[in-house]
Amino acid sequence: MMTDTVLKCKGLDILSEALGLVDTERFISLILREPFDYTEWQQNLYNNVSLETFYNNVKNFTPKTKKIGFTTD
Repeated sequence: MMTDTVLKCKGLDILSEALGLVDTERFISLILREPFDYTEWQQNLYNNVSLETFYNNVKNFTPKTKKIGFTTD
């Protein structure tokens, strides 16, 4: 299990790679502004997605390689 600091750094890396710095800041601001139940959100996230579509999305996923250096390792 990683420390809280490492988890936060890796999370920021992932967000910034996927969204860019500006939208990462916006995302964090939105989360802090609104009450948010992550568990409920996660349970409903893929309700309208077929298993075949989900599988194809995962199979075709290519992560971006650009890093900005939030990680501590």
